[in-house]
Amino acid sequence: MKVVRAEQAGACYGVQRALDLAFQAVASGGRACTLGPLIHNPRVVDRLSAEGVRAVASTEDAQAGETVIIRSHGVTPAVKRRVEERGLPLVDATCPHVARAQKAAASLARAGMHVVVVGEAGHPEVEGIHACACEACGDAARVSVVAAPEDLPEGLREPVGVVVQTTQTRAALDAVIAQLRARGIEPVVKDTICFATRQRQEAAAALAEHVDAFVVIGGRNSSNTTRLADICRARCARTHHVEDASELDPAWFAGCAVVGVTAGASTPEDQIAAVEAALAALPCA
Repeated sequence: MKVVRAEQAGACYGVQRALDLAFQAVASGGRACTLGPLIHNPRVVDRLSAEGVRAVASTEDAQAGETVIIRSHGVTPAVKRRVEERGLPLVDATCPHVARAQKAAASLARAGMHVVVVGEAGHPEVEGIHACACEACGDAARVSVVAAPEDLPEGLREPVGVVVQTTQTRAALDAVIAQLRARGIEPVVKDTICFATRQRQEAAAALAEHVDAFVVIGGRNSSNTTRLADICRARCARTHHVEDASELDPAWFAGCAVVGVTAGASTPEDQIAAVEAALAALPCA
């Protein structure tokens, strides 16, 4: 089969920066841990563990003298304070785009607005953004996390500020803004969608219109990869989400001449290349 990669695909700057910082932390024999998985890619997390960078559930699990790495999704301000209070070496690998969203949420909260965070409740990035806003205003009731317009709380009044999880779609943000305006509220919007995420979504959508099947590569626990799969599936019914080449099933591609490939922002080049090579080796039925 002919294998075509989307024009924008794979690891973004923030993810590559986090990986580089993690490997640097143990380059000279040091010990390090990440608070949760460094990125949402199980294969990469396993490789980091083999190199001496283990994932822990909380600051209490970090050992004395161990470097604590803040993952690319960021953490709450309280978590950073606990690391500092323990006197542990700290490496902040928070994606700069996530850090920008955290600062935007805090700024809106300090300005006296009700802050609406458009994103997935419970996602680590969203938890950090939410916590930054809550700490800035001192009132959790003035901060709401919504995944869709119907999640907006009743009785909202101006002023309202909006920030968005960096991996959300433009459509999701626009739908929430439209609903606020329908209620007579003109929100102050901080568009914190990551440009790299937008590029990958647009490139995948464009390619999905012109292929027989599509493969999306990346962790199943990765929000941006899952969203890419949803976008592609809406345009190409034969869309498959895999974490690596071993999951490919030749039956998926029966009768296909051209297959498209993309990968989430937490998927490194070697994983993409392995899937492309496996696809190219399949016979064209």
